[in-house]
Amino acid sequence: MSTGTRAPQEWQDWRERRTAKVSRPYGPLALTGTHWLADHPDGRIEGLPGRWTEDGDQVVLRTGAGDELTVDGTPPSGEVRLGEDGAAERARVAWGERRLPVLRREGLWAVRDYDPDAATRRAFTGIEVYPYDARWVRPGLFRPYPQERTVRVPNADGQRRGFGLAGELAFTLDGDEHTVQAAVEADGSLWAVFADTTSGDESYRFRFLRPPAPAEDGTVTVDLNRVVLPPCAFADHFICPFPPPGNTLPFALRAGERDLRAR
Repeated sequence: MSTGTRAPQEWQDWRERRTAKVSRPYGPLALTGTHWLADHPDGRIEGLPGRWTEDGDQVVLRTGAGDELTVDGTPPSGEVRLGEDGAAERARVAWGERRLPVLRREGLWAVRDYDPDAATRRAFTGIEVYPYDARWVRPGLFRPYPQERTVRVPNADGQRRGFGLAGELAFTLDGDEHTVQAAVEADGSLWAVFADTTSGDESYRFRFLRPPAPAEDGTVTVDLNRVVLPPCAFADHFICPFPPPGNTLPFALRAGERDLRAR
């Protein structure tokens, strides 16, 4: 990550890629529903065709005449068994232009509904960001825990879920050390969910920090200019975790993404 004279332009290029990513047809702005199958024991989801039921480590989709669903691009006949899809673009089930990926969290199954014509996507005009400032590019140090700690935190949908924390990310600012607890992603990069004194006032109620994978000695560049909004800032149907205890910074972080712009 560059910190020299090219850094502001590289940040601007990153900003443009980020805006393009969130506004793509099946990006976070297109999510119109997350339907937990435990809440629909008869398999019927209001507003969606087919019958969706849980069967152990799979979801069973049963379709009938007039449902107009396709699975892997072809109208299914009878019963189809589904696993977790991941990104909406990879969803096996489609309903016209809409995509219906299957999701699993803590043993519970859900069906998500992504609609490229969602009102939130049509209203989106951009992301409000703070100006780039080299002051917010800080040397950091990741201190892993001896073993991962799991804490239960509230999520944006009102439920409490486990959040695995792998260590502590430290950086200095104006001579003071600050720390946030972080998870480690599959590629080795870090993920911290945090708030600061601007949260819920001049910025969204919490934000995400995603530094790259630390070096072997734990050192890592913490570019706070690249703080991002969580998915639940783009649509109400995401289940983002709130910051774990201790992850509220005691200063105003006027850096990175701030909030959405919409018509």
